[in-house]
Amino acid sequence: MKKIALITGASRGIGAATAQLAAKAGYDVCINYLLSHDRAAQVVAACQALGARAISVAGDVSVEAEVVALFKACDDQLGPVSLLVNNAGIIGAASKVQDLPSTTLHQTFAVNFFGAFYCAQAAVKRMSTNNGGAGGTIVNVSSIAATIGSAGEYVHYAASKAALDGFTIGLAREVGPEGIRVNSVQAGTADTEVHTLGGGNPDRPAIVARTSALGRVAKASEIAEAIIWLGSKKSSYATGAVLRVGGGL
Repeated sequence: MKKIALITGASRGIGAATAQLAAKAGYDVCINYLLSHDRAAQVVAACQALGARAISVAGDVSVEAEVVALFKACDDQLGPVSLLVNNAGIIGAASKVQDLPSTTLHQTFAVNFFGAFYCAQAAVKRMSTNNGGAGGTIVNVSSIAATIGSAGEYVHYAASKAALDGFTIGLAREVGPEGIRVNSVQAGTADTEVHTLGGGNPDRPAIVARTSALGRVAKASEIAEAIIWLGSKKSSYATGAVLRVGGGL
């Protein structure tokens, strides 16, 4: 049976790069997106050009019912997921803690943490050898913000990613005996659109990159390489790991 990768937030940036690397690595690919139908279609076409079956499925991962529908669409059109990449995420508005609207806090955690939790639940139900599954891997896309805190602008975002890293470790210990590995990639600042959406600070990537050892932002494909490695048999003894790919930040 061919491997199936389901990647959330895959119409752009790290998600799109990961989808194409997954296709190149022999996966069929389910590309989740929220609004960008045309861009998701472009990623589907790129994956198909690499020989993969690929579909796109719209859905808001922060809504549990839409996650259920997403996984059902993948089941029906491709098959049960063997690699889940929880990539969908938002920065939320740049703000100090004292000024952050509660709606922004709730939305940030709803997408970045609850969305990943819902998707992991759905994946485990399919992957677990206790449920008749063949095992599988889950990779959560976190951020180096979880370690450095992002004071003055994105403490809420950093906290949501720290929660995701804690979830990674706990879930890995819970489902390891069921044939499932769970790991996290703490991505450094990357050349994506995430900081230009939803009120983020578009200058932040360049500012932060100057303080890193490598002195530059990452390409989306550089983060994707780490994700695909953690999803592959090459990382077969890695679970509960939080892998920092941050240019030495």
